[in-house]
Amino acid sequence: MKRWFVIVLLLLPMALHAHQDTIYHHPDTTSDENYKYYIDLTKKPDAIKAVWLGAICPGAGQIYNRSYWKLPIVYGAFMGCGYAISMMQNRYSGYTTAYKDLYRDIEAGTVSEDPSKSYIAVIPDGYDLSRVGGASTWMNTLKNRQSTFRRYRDISILATVVVYALSLIDAYVDAQLFDYDISPDLSLYVEPQIYYDIQHQRSAEIKLAIQF
Repeated sequence: MKRWFVIVLLLLPMALHAHQDTIYHHPDTTSDENYKYYIDLTKKPDAIKAVWLGAICPGAGQIYNRSYWKLPIVYGAFMGCGYAISMMQNRYSGYTTAYKDLYRDIEAGTVSEDPSKSYIAVIPDGYDLSRVGGASTWMNTLKNRQSTFRRYRDISILATVVVYALSLIDAYVDAQLFDYDISPDLSLYVEPQIYYDIQHQRSAEIKLAIQF
């Protein structure tokens, strides 16, 4: 399956290039049918320009391609990633500060249950140091949570990069497929048929046929 996916990706640029060389004729305006499916190539967006605009300002490529309906998707994805990065960074910073403060107090022998202490402030409501296993155990917990939220923050940053790359790919493909010709006669037929194998044994099948 992966091999076929790679082959399709390799052939896609050639297919787009071949399609781009298609000669288009102006329609016969006396025929309503021809005029209905005419593509105005003067309005075809430049794929490279769409990518550059999207690279400078996310979503600008979709605006240039006049695909305005995609803007809520693009900006919603960026806002979601930004919120995740901010939340994970705040959690990471809080647990990092708590871990460092508790480490220093353990070394100095000044560990206390003072609510103003950062390592006490992050303890769940209704718990104290003794109920979370003591200062040493809580310090190890803080270290683990620090690592966990740092990993979540990094994943959120990676997700933002992926969303950014997908927005550029979408802008490029959308511009390239502006003049992609889809026949109005495209239809799908489903019908039963009888199949005979080499031993002349019959079996019933369903036939799918696409007409274009």
